[in-house]
Amino acid sequence: MPLFDTASTMDASTAVPLGVSVPRADSGGTRHHAGGRANVACFAPGVASLDIAYCPPGGQWRTQTLPNVTKGVHHGIVEDLPYGSRYGFRPTSDSQPLPPELPAGNGSARQPLLLDPYGRGVDQQDGFLTSVRTAVDFDWETDERLRLPWRNTIVYEAHVRGQSMLHPDVPEELRGTYAGLAHPAVVEHLTGLGITSVQLLPVHFHIDEPHLQDLGLSNYWGYNTAAFFAPHPGYATRAAQEAGPQAVQDEFKAMVKALHAAGLEVILDVVYNHTAEGTADGPVLSFRGLGEDTYYRVDGHGKYLDTTGCGNSLNFGDQHVVQLVTDSLRYWVDEFHIDGFRFDLAVTLCRNAANEFDPHHPFLTAVAADPVLSGVKLIAEPWDIGYGGWQTGRFPRGWVDWNDHFRDAVRTFWLADRAAIDSGGPGGTMAKLADALSGSAGLFQASGRSRLASVNFVTAHDGFTMNDLVSFDRKHNEANGEENRDGHGDNRSYNHGVEGPTENGAILAQRAQSRRNLMASLMVSLGVPMITAGDELARTQHGNNNAYCQDNAITWLDWTLTPEAHEMLRSTKRYIRLRKEFLAAQPHDFPVRDEQSYLYWFDQHGQPMSAERWNDPHHRVLQLLLRDDGGDLAGLVVVNGGAHDVEVTLPDAGRPAPSLFELRLTTSPRHKQRQGIQVAAGDVDLAEANSISIYRT
Repeated sequence: MPLFDTASTMDASTAVPLGVSVPRADSGGTRHHAGGRANVACFAPGVASLDIAYCPPGGQWRTQTLPNVTKGVHHGIVEDLPYGSRYGFRPTSDSQPLPPELPAGNGSARQPLLLDPYGRGVDQQDGFLTSVRTAVDFDWETDERLRLPWRNTIVYEAHVRGQSMLHPDVPEELRGTYAGLAHPAVVEHLTGLGITSVQLLPVHFHIDEPHLQDLGLSNYWGYNTAAFFAPHPGYATRAAQEAGPQAVQDEFKAMVKALHAAGLEVILDVVYNHTAEGTADGPVLSFRGLGEDTYYRVDGHGKYLDTTGCGNSLNFGDQHVVQLVTDSLRYWVDEFHIDGFRFDLAVTLCRNAANEFDPHHPFLTAVAADPVLSGVKLIAEPWDIGYGGWQTGRFPRGWVDWNDHFRDAVRTFWLADRAAIDSGGPGGTMAKLADALSGSAGLFQASGRSRLASVNFVTAHDGFTMNDLVSFDRKHNEANGEENRDGHGDNRSYNHGVEGPTENGAILAQRAQSRRNLMASLMVSLGVPMITAGDELARTQHGNNNAYCQDNAITWLDWTLTPEAHEMLRSTKRYIRLRKEFLAAQPHDFPVRDEQSYLYWFDQHGQPMSAERWNDPHHRVLQLLLRDDGGDLAGLVVVNGGAHDVEVTLPDAGRPAPSLFELRLTTSPRHKQRQGIQVAAGDVDLAEANSISIYRT
């Protein structure tokens, strides 16, 4: 076969679909499709003529010019591009006859071929990046998306690699992989914990930034995407990596299938706000070589407008970028059975031609109108670093937002305020905590959404773990190689008197109770709770609050059940179980229909909260009675954020009045002794210092 073939005449190719597909005139479409005839289409408005360079399995590299151009899409028929073929694009004017193997580029500026924006697989085995043609067939049997309602959802944010790297019951060859996450030992932990939805940090193909490579580090979190349709091969088993992208794809699908079989949804954290090409002088991997002025947002002088802090921002003011992202999302839903997405720096995806956030942006409209995407879970990280970048509460119906108000209020009340009280000063008021517990209804009301639009979280991958929140006053990011300059300084944490590890029993007990208060607050609040993987095991990152580049024991889950880990796991399971029990006793539309739901607020004397009480920083006791009128069970949450035990009079709310309250749990060390006691409405019970008590009728 010749090494250099050039098509010079028009052919029967089509400009849609983009990427590599079976020609319309052909039948089949599985990996067993006869021959390798393919329709190739690539949107490349920045080049006059585009070549595809490709290598069939076991064959040699050759090139072919795509003869047709339709509205910026270069397309043509390639006769010998079977499944498993490696390929890439390059402008015709730059093309030269290719040797049997391309020169190594290692993903740098010397990358010889441009990745297909619609490429389903990426190969790195020879030191340079190429797209790979893969098939879509997989034996899903009866598997389908789970479609769990938001009210019953409990999200668990996890990292594919970190979840199983240290798990003693996962075979070594499976640790840190898609197969490892699907291993029965890991699945049993997740189902036993009681969560419903696993939200995975980015699994799209990504690369490491040059500065991390220079430091001998890697982008562990994966927020540096280079291919939006390809699963990251580094999270597959060695056997799958050696077999190629098709095997990687199949292992990923098998993971989803296994999690679904256990009743667990799979949500992907997706990074469509920027790409791994970085700043204008960064590597040319794909989009920059195909048409950077279209794919990226630029000003009138061609300078990148960056609202992500990563060097570039995808241009969602262009319809082709909107199409690229919606096609990618639909592919992951249709072909991988993904249940939902969490959108990193989602505000960037909704900036209009004037670079302003628009809650009616064409991207949001396209998703809402799409029969596939409108039916999956859509979670916004509702901020970026650009002007007007904070937009919590402003996303439209159909979306839920990460609620940073909840995070800050809960951390402040239980940690920063307690630090102030322990130092002899006053704490804060109850108002912000009350708003958090009730689902921040006012924050979401203007967008026409309910409390269920609030994804409540205390921690996430970015920042301190829950254990580190109660163990460190300051970040300790020295291992990141930036002299501790990176990471956020506003942690609202409290070390309880000693920075970092200690053997002081009194301090350890205080930290354990603070952890329980944080987790219990998360689980009793209205909205959708999100747990960060490992918080249920009291995991530490040793004070690192920006561990994006730590692919080691700093970030991997430690499965050693120390007394602290065992106690935290037991408590977390208890809080989740109590949440599910309460919701199961309420009508299906609780707490969406506010006219049927009630939330009554009382002080320690069982009297309705007054404005004076709400605004008094010395008043740190609050009672919240909640139930739907049609529910079979009422819940009473008693919060004592003060330094001393307080006697509280349990309230009599009427409508009808609950006559007897049973204590289900308290976050104080006396839980076992006090659980199950019954107190009549109007009678007195003890609210221990710095604790939450939960009763039911």
